[in-house]
Amino acid sequence: MSHMTTRRHLLRGAVGTATLATVGAAGTGTGTGTAQAAQAAPLTPAAGTALDIGILLYDGYSLLDPTGPAEVLSRLPGATVTMIAQRRGPVRTDTRDVAVMADRCIADIDHLDVLLVPGAGNRGTVAAMENQELLRWIRRIDRRSQWTTSVCTGSLVLAAAGLLDGRQATTYWASADYLRTHYDVTYVPERYVRSGKIVTAAGVSAGLDMALYLASLIAGENTAKAIQLAVEYDPHPPFDAGNAAKADPELKQQALRLLAESQEETPRR
Repeated sequence: MSHMTTRRHLLRGAVGTATLATVGAAGTGTGTGTAQAAQAAPLTPAAGTALDIGILLYDGYSLLDPTGPAEVLSRLPGATVTMIAQRRGPVRTDTRDVAVMADRCIADIDHLDVLLVPGAGNRGTVAAMENQELLRWIRRIDRRSQWTTSVCTGSLVLAAAGLLDGRQATTYWASADYLRTHYDVTYVPERYVRSGKIVTAAGVSAGLDMALYLASLIAGENTAKAIQLAVEYDPHPPFDAGNAAKADPELKQQALRLLAESQEETPRR
């Protein structure tokens, strides 16, 4: 017998054991699990139903904004997640150190079930807000989408497209004043905010929370919980420093300085 064990075999063994344990327990259950499944069933896509999820990439986006939600949403039953940009090919982040591949261009896409617009640093956000071709495409996709979502300053891009007028929304903490003073938007300082079919997330890491919430709306709470477990999302950060409402001015200034410095153009090797 080979001593080589693949990750797939390990996962298969773990899932198999868990499945047997669940089946064994089902015979003595009280029916609560069945009732929960029945309650979630209307929200769950029918077998074989495709869910077309598109994540917009544009120059200068923040890396976790699209990739965090993609990790969650790609686990939805029947879901296909596609990275989209004005042109196919690699699109660089705000730090310019990393690029993600856009497999499709906006000219090829006139319908998505779910649209996600990530945030960016100043350079990327401002450019996206002034990009009329991009804004027209976002408006066109929103007309037929089931859900239109954003992460971080992606809400500023949605606002520039006119999609947040009269709505509640959230955004990156340092952009909150801009959002509420330049647009007809009520800023809500929460990790994610739903207003009709539009769901906005706060800064960067909040995209993971928003994606799990969206997964529960699409496929039911049990499926969302299973995805959370599948990606082992159980955050316990080493510092209690991630909430801007509790941060002192000095720490806020340092955070913004670090962001700005990381986005300065440096010679590529």
